[in-house]
Parts: sequence; structure tokens; C-alpha cells
Amino acid sequence: MTRTVTGIFAALLGWVAVANAADTRASWMKDGRWGVMTHYLADWKTQTDHLNMNIAEWNRLIDGFNVEALADDLQRAGASWYQISLGQNSGYYLAPNPTYERMVGEGKCSRRDLISDLYNALHKRGIRLAVYLPSGAPNKDEKAVAALQWRNGAFPNREFQTKWQAVIRDWAERWGDKVSAWWFDGCYFPNSMYRSKEPPNFESFAAAARAGNPNAAVAFNPGVVYRILSMTPHEDFTAGEIDKPELVSVRRSANGLMDGVQIHMLSFLGEKWGMGQPRFTTDDIVRYSRKLWDLGGAVTWDVPVDIDGKLPPAFVAQLTALGKAAGSK
Repeated sequence: MTRTVTGIFAALLGWVAVANAADTRASWMKDGRWGVMTHYLADWKTQTDHLNMNIAEWNRLIDGFNVEALADDLQRAGASWYQISLGQNSGYYLAPNPTYERMVGEGKCSRRDLISDLYNALHKRGIRLAVYLPSGAPNKDEKAVAALQWRNGAFPNREFQTKWQAVIRDWAERWGDKVSAWWFDGCYFPNSMYRSKEPPNFESFAAAARAGNPNAAVAFNPGVVYRILSMTPHEDFTAGEIDKPELVSVRRSANGLMDGVQIHMLSFLGEKWGMGQPRFTTDDIVRYSRKLWDLGGAVTWDVPVDIDGKLPPAFVAQLTALGKAAGSK
């Protein structure tokens, strides 16, 4: 009996330690209230800007990304953080990663480290940097899918996970404390892939992202779920993907936390993710955001971005109004 009680007590202490770490790592979100995301993706830019994508064209785009202009837009609006996609389905990434290229082959990682350059521009303006990355392989790149041993579906994917965590660790160690948060998309099969007792699992996944910065906040996205929820005690804030922010629901929260992690919602201001004209009035955006703020939560709004990295004026105007409503400086 004594050993059993001792074991339970130790487990409780461990859970409390994880919960407290989550609160500490993501508390800046509660304080900052809101941020901005952009998807800067090769296949999306091919579609919107009618490009013929190849590595030379991708490097041209990344080399031409104006980090100072973007940072100016965000500073004027009053955003507390900025999140950008490292890559997604096409296999093109906006920073070098030798580990990825050893596994997959050279060709689709940009030569410029856009994340480091973004950090330099944002940091001097007091804006934090977060990054987006899918939890799976770039599924439109058959070479990468095969090399990384990825199977799309409810599979353990242990070989893939081991490789993908090495790729994440490479970037995490490269950037260190330049990256304040990681938002991982597509964690659709948590029981099959991430909840095993032995690694690879949620714990090792989060550890890879924190390899360069133990204080980096991590979120795992299960997809669109209108009720804000946490996937694991090894994350620090809720991914909170919502396509209809008017439907978001938060239950059983306390002091900005949901089940021990920071409440957070991610939605988009355009007609769809990363594209289109504004779909909401400014009053709507403030109302949806305030619903989270009143609970101690935070919100990130995705907006389109021009090919040179600047934000379209119509969205800057809405974000500036949001910043005033949030009391941003």
C-alpha cells in the first residue's frame, strides 16, 4: 500500500510539474493576447501568383521576402507575436535543414534562413516568433514520402516519427531561443502515433521541438474542433484551429488555462486560410477575440501575405483596430 501511495504521489507531482511548465512556457500568450500568422508556401504562391515553381524560383521568393517591412506592419498593428509556416505539402521549406536533405536529398530547402532573419527584425520590435510545421511528411512530394517512410492514416509511423523528430531537432538547435513556439498541424491519429509509453511519442516530439530552447511552447493540432481542448500534458497551449470563430466554445477553464495549458485559438481573416479578401467586419474580429481574452486566452489570426512578405493594407487596417481594442502598445 505504501509503495502504491508513493507511486501515485510521485505521478501527481510529475503532472503538476508538467502543468506548471506549460503555464510558464506559454504565459506570454496570455499577456500578449494576440498575434498574426501567415502561410508562405510554394504551392500556394504558385496558385495565387501564377508561378512555375522550382528551387531557383523558390530561392528567389525567399531572398526577396522583406522581413523589415513585415515587422513594421506587425509593430504598427500592435501584434505580440508572428507565426509563419516552415513548409507544408509541397516539400519546399523556407530555411536550410541538413538533416532533412541527408534523408530526402538536396533541392527544396531554401538557402536563406528566413526564420533567423525574421527573428532579427521582430526581436528589435519586441515581437515574438512562432513557427508552423505539419506533423507528417510533405504528402505531395513522393520522394520525401518514401525517404521518410511516411504512411498517411492511423498507423504508428515509428520509423517516420524518428526521422521527423530529427529534422525538427535540427531546426530547433539551429534557432535556439529565437523561436518561442511551435504549432504542429495534422495530429489526427494521436492514439495510433503519439500516446505510446515508449518514444517516439508526444513527449519525445515535444522534446525535439525544445531541443534548442527548453522554454519553447508547443501545440499539437487535431484539426478543426469548436470546443477548445488539449491533446496532451506535453503541450503548452491549445492549437485551437477554428474555421468559424463564432462557434468556438471554452469550458472548464481557469485563469486562462484549459486542462493545464494556455487557451489559444487560431483562425483566419481572409476568405480561406492565407487567401482572399477580409471576410469579417472589424467589430466581428474584436468580438471573437474578446471572447478568448475574457477567459485569459489568446488568439492568432491568419492573414494573406504578399509575395514580398508585406501584409495587404485591408488586413493591416483590421489588425491595427484589433491592436487598439486589445490595448496593445
